[in-house]
Amino acid sequence: MTSPNSFILKDFPLQCGVVLPEAEIIYQTYGELNSERSNGVLYPTSYGAQHSDVDWLVRPDGILDPTNWFVIMPNMFGNGLSTSPSNSEDAAQPGVYFTHYDNVRAQAALLDSLGIETLALVYGWSMGAQQGYHWGALYPERVQRIAALCGTAKTTDHNRVFLYSLRAALQGDPAWNGERFEGIPEKGFHTFTQIYASWAASQAYYRAKPYLKWGYESLEDYLLRSWEAGYRRRDPHNLLAMIETWLHCDVGNNPIYKGDYVLAMSSISAQTLVMPATTDLYFTPEDCELEAKLVSKSSYCPIPSIWGHRAGNPYQNSEDEAFIKQSVDKLLTH
Repeated sequence: MTSPNSFILKDFPLQCGVVLPEAEIIYQTYGELNSERSNGVLYPTSYGAQHSDVDWLVRPDGILDPTNWFVIMPNMFGNGLSTSPSNSEDAAQPGVYFTHYDNVRAQAALLDSLGIETLALVYGWSMGAQQGYHWGALYPERVQRIAALCGTAKTTDHNRVFLYSLRAALQGDPAWNGERFEGIPEKGFHTFTQIYASWAASQAYYRAKPYLKWGYESLEDYLLRSWEAGYRRRDPHNLLAMIETWLHCDVGNNPIYKGDYVLAMSSISAQTLVMPATTDLYFTPEDCELEAKLVSKSSYCPIPSIWGHRAGNPYQNSEDEAFIKQSVDKLLTH
């Protein structure tokens, strides 16, 4: 694997009103762009993830096969690789936050630099699905297909309560001074991951205890060595930044649609595959089905899974991976 690439945008205006003197997207590519420049697939990252955490499905005979497609993985603003509070003083200032309107405009400029006018597919899970919907609404002429896995185009009130609890967990730590962390939020990380893990998989998943097959000795061991250890690898300022992006997710809240969510959804002309998981607690099947009805060329195909939200990133989960691959392969042949 080659090293990731960097794309710089000068004097980049954020939706929050701040102009960044320099905004950077770190991105990775897989496969080769064909002579017609028609096989581009955009695969944005999700909450807390960097491209190397979720690119496992980009492989020969995987969900995204780089022998057929040129896959571009841009890291979301705030995730610690692209411009984030941890690596940019400008991004760390109070009142500065990123939206998907920012992410997608920056990604469009990146594609311009690569000479890609039209994408064969935007494939996204969770916050990646949010970006997929934004792509379809903001650049309908540039997107042929969208695969939106376990994500919505607008953050629901129920989802907001979850996000508020994550933010409160981190900011309730003694290391938080009201604006920044003055040390490692030990208790904050612990509480944050307990909340996150409780929502990320279903009740049936925890009854089945699949993690015992992976070398974890107990539920507590799994929560500590898998969930908490994973999030402790992230700067807590970045975790807060990505929560803000998630909270601000609304495909209609931008200068193009001026708050008209229904108009934004109806403006998506791409063939759109809406794939919630039947047991997702973040982005429920009911919420996703309601959104699918607002997109003219949508197909609604829930993943029958006990894995909850994690079904959409089916690492260690071959059954859900096969289901997703079959559905995405069908989408790509139309």
